[in-house]
Amino acid sequence: MAMLEVKNLQVYYGVIQAIKDVSFEVNQGEVIALIGANGAGKTTILHTVTGLIPAKSGEVIFEGTDLQKIAAHKIVSLGIAHIPEGRHVFAQLSVYENLLMGAFTRKDKAEIEESLEGVYQRFPRLRERKNQFAGTLSGGEQQMLAMGRALMSKPRIILMDEPSMGLSPILVGEIFDIIKSISKSGTTVLLVEQNAKKALSIADRAYVLETGKIVLTDDAKKLMDNEQVKKAYLGE
Repeated sequence: MAMLEVKNLQVYYGVIQAIKDVSFEVNQGEVIALIGANGAGKTTILHTVTGLIPAKSGEVIFEGTDLQKIAAHKIVSLGIAHIPEGRHVFAQLSVYENLLMGAFTRKDKAEIEESLEGVYQRFPRLRERKNQFAGTLSGGEQQMLAMGRALMSKPRIILMDEPSMGLSPILVGEIFDIIKSISKSGTTVLLVEQNAKKALSIADRAYVLETGKIVLTDDAKKLMDNEQVKKAYLGE
């Protein structure tokens, strides 16, 4: 059984249908990419999975649990972390305080300290800036903080929404290297990303969304060679 199963999902904003009968699955240990143009429905899918938007119909099953029957604030305790588009760090809190916010569902102080040290090892810049207000960090550093905060919850799966948005090409490369290392350390990743080339370069499989529907799915490497995908999303 897949770790995360989305079946026949239908989502509306008022009378407008945003998601049209979408089904996909994410297996443990995979990096799965959802790619598509702006407005295709990628972010809406992540918000529906994490309970921020209700579905009109369909199922969202995580390790056998129907997430639509779970309150949104309790979903993180199941092992699901969501890094939203735009990062949304707590600007008036320090880096250290932001990271502790990620561990709010955990009780064991020794384990939290261990996770904190792990985040600092993965993101040395966060250690250097641990007493700095998060709002004063650069865009790349805020993205690292958002990722570190998500890791503090000890997630089994991380949902990432546009991690490369607004970053320089060098920082984009760095962020995607970090996503690869997070995956290699055993955390499953569901990645929403407009930079299709970067997303496909690290994903195992990918789903292509157009106007709320999945129009294509395959191994990521095969999609990189797909003429339709090249023309529409890879600028080739």
